[in-house]
Amino acid sequence: MFRSSKNLLIVLSILALMPATASALDFRSVAVSKAVLYDAPSNAAKKVLLLSQNYPVEVIVNLGDWLKVRDAQGAFNWVEAKQLSNKRTVMVTASKAEIRQSADATSNLVATVEKDVVLEVADSKLNNGWLKVKHRDGVTGYILLSATWGFE
Repeated sequence: MFRSSKNLLIVLSILALMPATASALDFRSVAVSKAVLYDAPSNAAKKVLLLSQNYPVEVIVNLGDWLKVRDAQGAFNWVEAKQLSNKRTVMVTASKAEIRQSADATSNLVATVEKDVVLEVADSKLNNGWLKVKHRDGVTGYILLSATWGFE
């Protein structure tokens, strides 16, 4: 299969780096009221989509001034880096998701949120699969990570 030990060493080196790469996801959010996404890294490229402020995206390629991002629907497009911030947000992917007072399914229900609602990450430390979030109305609590998109 491998023609030399050098090729085998290269493949093994790449495989050894893959877990580190996979765990280093780079999520950001839209910083401006409307971010324009393009089909190529240029203002002259075709405009594809507008994303609202705080919408989470995953950075796939970083060219400095331009970033190739993936949105919650899985689409890949380009955006100017200056239109994004490091503020962490997540989008609800479940048809309805519960925000609980503590990181426990039996704790008091604080709110129920619909699909596609964007929530600010209040604490980036996971607690047994629960993520502390804040709704734009000020409600703070814990949501199951599996009900969201935009976090590792």
